[in-house]
Amino acid sequence: MDLNAFIESVESESAPEGLPTALLALWWDAKGNWELAHELAQKAGNREGDWVHAYLHRKEGDEGNAGYWYARARQPFFEGTLEEEWTHISSRLLG
Repeated sequence: MDLNAFIESVESESAPEGLPTALLALWWDAKGNWELAHELAQKAGNREGDWVHAYLHRKEGDEGNAGYWYARARQPFFEGTLEEEWTHISSRLLG
């Protein structure tokens, strides 16, 4: 799946089959369900999930907590907009 297909999939009722947990979290975030996205990011148990977790805390406005998760993910604190970060993370995770 490429980035455009992933973005278009957000219009669907259900997530695409077989998405890794971190991408599924981003999908639910785009659907407006921050709570489920956060739960999934926590459950991912890997750096990709930690990166999405960081983004979600940044979106929440908790920069201190976001910083912790960026460090765990070994990613820099993102300086652009939330929309730019969502796209950047999605693109990187999709390969």
